[in-house]
Amino acid sequence: MPLVDSFGRVHTNLRISVTDRCNIRCFYCMPDENIRFKPRSELLTFEELARLASVAAGLGINKLRLTGGEPLVRAGLHQLVRVLAAIPGVEDIALTTNGILLAEQAQALRDAGLQRLNISLDGLSEATFQRIARREGLQRVIDGIFAARRAGFERIRLNAVAIRGITEPEIVPLAGFAREHGFELRFIEFMPLDAEQHWQSEQVLSGEEIRRLLEAAFGELIPADRPDPSQPATDYDFADGVGRIGFINPVTQSFCGDCNRLRVTAEGQIRNCLFSIEEWDARALLRGGASDEQIAALLHASVGAKKAGHGINSDEFLRPARAMYQIGG
Repeated sequence: MPLVDSFGRVHTNLRISVTDRCNIRCFYCMPDENIRFKPRSELLTFEELARLASVAAGLGINKLRLTGGEPLVRAGLHQLVRVLAAIPGVEDIALTTNGILLAEQAQALRDAGLQRLNISLDGLSEATFQRIARREGLQRVIDGIFAARRAGFERIRLNAVAIRGITEPEIVPLAGFAREHGFELRFIEFMPLDAEQHWQSEQVLSGEEIRRLLEAAFGELIPADRPDPSQPATDYDFADGVGRIGFINPVTQSFCGDCNRLRVTAEGQIRNCLFSIEEWDARALLRGGASDEQIAALLHASVGAKKAGHGINSDEFLRPARAMYQIGG
């Protein structure tokens, strides 16, 4: 049976975190220091991840996205991609990365069957990069972006987290960069998933505000078709025909009604929402001799318990104990 929740949403997308480790320290995702990463023995092996993905594919999951932490710090990631690409029913495999290690791995990932890339790029100035990432590395990200294009990736999307008081000067340059080089750009509202729990609603630079800034610089933005109603972004085309821009507005414009995503953390906990406060332990089943049917039942249980939405702006909202790097971006 397919994975359908109590609101009729059919789940076809699984986000797989392969590690909680990262080589930078973006404040919207993880703390700067004193981090306790999961012991490597607690992380799911590639074989365990492949088995879980295979069971999920048998239930209708056809899109996989590899996340972290920073997934490229997991040694031999292209080997996992090759195994996942061979699973019957899997039609699409994507990767979310900060791009620091992408130049060295892009070709191997492409050859293994990776189809799409989302690369974090919050700004084009080193000062902004270091203010957010708390490490150096902007040029390595840029190098990784163009290495990916040379490796044959045609679907490269740039993701920029929008934070009031920090990223406003980066908005127009980022859009210009994306338009010049043919990359799709998406702005993401700052969410309450930072490890140090400093998030305040006043820091949210809304998608609507960004759209107005872009229209002042480039002209009208035309609403684009939405072939996939479950996608989190609202897309626009530039009126001059050069490029597309997207806005992911989880704080000001909920898109939960069409959500089709499940997540598995690096240590094998199933989550039915990015903001879930409940988890289902797949690792215990994978390491405890469970059958595929039992793993499928766990996935069904998680989907069956899914709420209508994350409720960020409601009085009942409970911030998850985990930060973004512990969940999987």
